[in-house]
Amino acid sequence: MKYIDVQNLTFYYGKEPVLQDVNYSVSVGEFVLLTGENGAAKSTLIKATLGLLKSKKAMVKLAKNNIGGRKLRVGYIPQQIASFNAGFPSTVLELVRSGRYPRGKWFKKLTEHDEKYVKKALESIGMWDLRFRRIGELSGGQKQRISLARMFVSDPDLFILDEPTTGMDDASRQAFYQLMQHNAHVHKKGVLIITHDAEDLSEYVDRRIHLVRMVDSPWRCFHVHGNDEIKKTQVLENDSFSA
Repeated sequence: MKYIDVQNLTFYYGKEPVLQDVNYSVSVGEFVLLTGENGAAKSTLIKATLGLLKSKKAMVKLAKNNIGGRKLRVGYIPQQIASFNAGFPSTVLELVRSGRYPRGKWFKKLTEHDEKYVKKALESIGMWDLRFRRIGELSGGQKQRISLARMFVSDPDLFILDEPTTGMDDASRQAFYQLMQHNAHVHKKGVLIITHDAEDLSEYVDRRIHLVRMVDSPWRCFHVHGNDEIKKTQVLENDSFSA
């Protein structure tokens, strides 16, 4: 079952093509890496997939239901989500708890099960001991991890994470990748991580999609080129400017 199925996605900034005829998918239980050089339109591709940017043409399908038949829940973390300033009033625990509230029910009392879920999320990113710390007092890497914990407690079926390990040290990154692999393989989530640095992730992902800059163009345009054997790498690159 595919949680994301994109066919022939084309996107323009003004009259300039940024993406042309891009095809890719993310299935249940799959951990997929989307990579490419800086400025290779990775974030643009994701935003167009989610409908945050309107594509010129595309057949974009996000599954309506999860593998259990319930409404699909998507957890999306864009770049620089953790830019909380020093005066942000919430504690770590308060912010992560807020991810557990049902939509529109911000003052509903959390159940014991909810509280256990919050604790598990904070422990999984190594932040339980800092649960009473103010968000604005944390380092950039710690803020990033707290943003991820808040997403975890909402229990999404599909994770879409844009440069999620920015500011994390090596040990935190490796633990995070293991956690996402576990979510995909054991809990049958769909996971798509966007990054320009694929080396750390090579042993964890099932498949890699690589965006390649179009030759002789200031913009980035891509086309499905083929598969390499390195973790089944799918290369999206320009093909006679028809991407």
